[in-house]
Amino acid sequence: MSDTQPAPSVFGVADVSVRFGGLVALDAVSFAVGHGKVHGVIGPNGAGKTTLFNVCCGFVRPDAGTVLRHGRPVSPRPDELAGMGIARTLQGVGLFRGLSVVENVMVGADRHRKAGFGSTLLALPRSDRDERALRERAMAALAELGADGYAARLPGSLPYPVQKRVALARALASEPDLLLLDEPASGLGHDEMTELGALIRSLTARMSVVLVEHHMDLVMSVCDKITVLDFGKVVADGTPDEVRDDPAVIDAYLGEEATHA
Repeated sequence: MSDTQPAPSVFGVADVSVRFGGLVALDAVSFAVGHGKVHGVIGPNGAGKTTLFNVCCGFVRPDAGTVLRHGRPVSPRPDELAGMGIARTLQGVGLFRGLSVVENVMVGADRHRKAGFGSTLLALPRSDRDERALRERAMAALAELGADGYAARLPGSLPYPVQKRVALARALASEPDLLLLDEPASGLGHDEMTELGALIRSLTARMSVVLVEHHMDLVMSVCDKITVLDFGKVVADGTPDEVRDDPAVIDAYLGEEATHA
């Protein structure tokens, strides 16, 4: 027998529980994301998906259990995620309306800034070089999503699907190795959702992805593994085929549509 130990997961949670007063939002939830994998989290309304996402991002502290990064316990905070190599998008686009598209994306790339605050404030040459480098990084992220033509526009002047692309570009500009996506397909049409799925799969060459989503076609087409929640508990965890055929999932979430998938 080989003594080689399996590599720890890139990210995960172990036995996480969250209570809001008398309401149990999460009950001993665990999942683990492998390197270069897309891990989906699904469940009916009220299943605990948003609470789990907020635990992963540090918005909610679990009452019990552990968040794991490369197999080690961590206590993430939203303002520390970029430094941990983690980027996230939220259900809303969350763009700064007073900044141009490229400036919004530059905010996501800020962890790569080399000059300190003082240099930026005094407009020293190093700060200028930093600014150019961040702008180039932001433009590359926009180009990857086909949104570089909107770089000078204000977000409020763009259609909602384009705003979603800009928000995703801002996350990618930080060059994370873990991307947390919360309902990225909301507000998108069928063709746009297909493009999103292809993009998510292409990202696995350089990062892992946690996808919280209710569009089943997208989840089933892009995820390597899926964790299914119902009433705050894990009712299934496996490949798309395993989850699709699980009676507990059909009862909890998929309903009769699953038999025709």
